[in-house]
Amino acid sequence: MSRTFLYARVSTAEQTTDNQLLEARSAGFTILPRHTVEETISGSVPAAERPGFSKLLDRLDEGDKLIVTKLDRLGRNTTDVLTTVERLAALGAHVHCLALKGVDLTSASGKLHMTVLAAVSQFERDLLIERTHAGLARAKAEGKKLGRREALNDEQKEAIKRRIAGGETARSVAKVYGVSHPTILKLGKSKN
Repeated sequence: MSRTFLYARVSTAEQTTDNQLLEARSAGFTILPRHTVEETISGSVPAAERPGFSKLLDRLDEGDKLIVTKLDRLGRNTTDVLTTVERLAALGAHVHCLALKGVDLTSASGKLHMTVLAAVSQFERDLLIERTHAGLARAKAEGKKLGRREALNDEQKEAIKRRIAGGETARSVAKVYGVSHPTILKLGKSKN
């Protein structure tokens, strides 16, 4: 007898899989709690390397259904998504994506849908990365300082150097200025 599994993934601990579980139920799938795999891990991690998904692969048998709400729950990289679906098809499992109207991704039609959508998704991500890099390069060329703001101003740095030279410990000075003691140690070693 075939079983139905749900793979629900979020990227950060601040997110929840509740909507994915609700979507699967609303689509008419009855999924037992022990057949639901919820995972908090970035989609950039290949599916086979995710602890929860790896265990799921070990549990799936021929004829089982795997439900995902969206294609990006399987991964963000076209190659990884295609490899994952091919691996599931080789197991004899059927993969249904709710965002694609429940199409079986292991079927010929499903593979076509999945390939096109995964490629477009990756293209959009690549464009975003290019725009981000271009924006950072422009800001740098305009002389803007990138990265975190320095924790200490020049006046504080000089005062810290004097205190360290006067024999105070890095830990005691760090407490006074609200920074880590390695930050103080770096200042104590710097020449400028």
